[in-house]
Amino acid sequence: MAQYISEEKISEIINASDIIEVISDVVLLKKAGREHMGLCPFHAEKTPSFTVNREKQLFYCHGCHEGGNVFNFLMKHNGLSFPDSARMLAGRYGIDIPDRQMSAGQKRRANERDYFIAINREAGDFFRRSLLETDKGNKALSYLNKRGISQEVINDFRLGYAPDGWNNFVTYCLKNKKSLSLVEKTGLVIPKKESRGFYDRFRDRIIFPIIDINSRIIGFGGRVMDDSKPKYLNSPESVLYNKSRSLYGINMAKDECRKTGIVYIVEGYFDLIALYQHGIKNVVATLGTAMTLEHLQLLKGFIGKNGRVLLVYDSDEAGLKAAQRSIGIFDKGYVDARILKLPDGYDPDSYIFNFGKESFLQASSRALAVIPFLIESAEKKYGLSTEGKIKIVTELSKILASVNDNLVRAIYIKELAERTGISEMAIMERIRQARTKNHTQFNKRFKQSGDTGGPSGSDGWNRREFRIERHIISMMLQFPDILSEISKKNVLEYFEDTSLKAVGRILLQQMGGAGKKVSEVIALIDDKVEKNIIIALALKKEPWDLNARTSMITKFVDFRRNNRNNFILNSVKKAEENNNDELLLKSLIEGNRRLKNLKDSQVKLKKRGLYNI
Repeated sequence: MAQYISEEKISEIINASDIIEVISDVVLLKKAGREHMGLCPFHAEKTPSFTVNREKQLFYCHGCHEGGNVFNFLMKHNGLSFPDSARMLAGRYGIDIPDRQMSAGQKRRANERDYFIAINREAGDFFRRSLLETDKGNKALSYLNKRGISQEVINDFRLGYAPDGWNNFVTYCLKNKKSLSLVEKTGLVIPKKESRGFYDRFRDRIIFPIIDINSRIIGFGGRVMDDSKPKYLNSPESVLYNKSRSLYGINMAKDECRKTGIVYIVEGYFDLIALYQHGIKNVVATLGTAMTLEHLQLLKGFIGKNGRVLLVYDSDEAGLKAAQRSIGIFDKGYVDARILKLPDGYDPDSYIFNFGKESFLQASSRALAVIPFLIESAEKKYGLSTEGKIKIVTELSKILASVNDNLVRAIYIKELAERTGISEMAIMERIRQARTKNHTQFNKRFKQSGDTGGPSGSDGWNRREFRIERHIISMMLQFPDILSEISKKNVLEYFEDTSLKAVGRILLQQMGGAGKKVSEVIALIDDKVEKNIIIALALKKEPWDLNARTSMITKFVDFRRNNRNNFILNSVKKAEENNNDELLLKSLIEGNRRLKNLKDSQVKLKKRGLYNI
């Protein structure tokens, strides 16, 4: 970290940043005493366990145990490196990071992401000028006007046009001395296969800039204006753009989603823009991929735990399959999801232009929960003949097998039984078979992957026998005035858990010696176990006053010292009783070793201000 940005600059950024303000960009937080709480953006949960503490500038999830300072949040949520997260915060709070600290190679690597953002911004401007300021753009502008898209919406979504031809943007880059090998990494240009050079990815297409929640262009989508294939073309994935985590229109929708607690999800750019133009602004679109858990967790940060997701898919076979694929995602994400079924032949774009906003909202109020929608769709598809009923139950059993909530599954089994006239027991048996098959396939993949399923770091520090040691570390974090007492009495010498002991040494050095805050200490630690210990214990509420804290430390040291001495005395006594010279010698050596370590540690402590074995 310090290799790129000095510790002083890191501290300056942390002290200037407001972790509540930063996290509120993506998580709906509510005040809860001295802290703020919301749904964790890193795992699916029904009730909030994600805590943010403004005073300590820390966040922590009691469910998945992710935590850290404002840097860690941006790194985890946005997939950034530490230098990138620091530069993002520095830019947000007007802090200058001098380039002179970096070597030429370090500066190039650190600035590459910023370079890609700048290239995308310039590309967006290039496409926009091509649409609005050139003769070539008249065709595209006429196409948008025929589709009913207003100039205001064209401006809001920064729509553009990629001119026909193989090298319009390439020529622009060469003229402005852009490195095409770097531009290639954004996906805007493609290297030629049989000769040197590059050509434009987007040609003769309406351009839709894909913008993240921080209003940065991370990629582009392009649509043809005729029947050419492919109809849509998106940027390839890059260091900026990941389609499984990105949603078109999220930058425009997030505030309205917070206000209403509802989000509409559509599949196409024009579907979204049409709804937005008609005043429905809490709408996002997936980008050529199925709905993912990452998408859902992002949206839950805006709509909250009681929010609702409405899928507005086309009422064709493709739309039905998209709804089916979403079942497991919504079940894992603990979200109230509904499906809005439009009349045959209509998509959201054509429906709202033909029938208007009020009709669309009325239809939304009749949206079905996912399983009832699929039951109704299967009934329409197969009919209610004997053969049709068998197909309905067979298809729905596979879907119901992915529902983990037993009560919810039982309710839908009852509904399916009533609709088909097949007994609940028979349907339950089909579901049991499907679940067994799914479990077998999962175990097979699990064994093939060699995944042990264990945690990435040891959690032994959290065991019951180390409760007092945890209390002491927690007090060190929350009441730095006891650090001198910890050093004076050499308390860490008596710790038994190595992780807690290591954390204690870090705190003595960084908070006692260097005088840093907890959020600053976090920025200097790479070990995930040590970092999690500090975050979890820093947010733990410790009720003791100074006298109680001092008393606990004294009693802990006395107890551990006496316990160790008794262990040695018992070993010596046992060796003498059994006439075991070898055990007697080992016991005496161990006793002397502990005494010597204690004295050596005290000498080093006086010299260096820390304890170090």
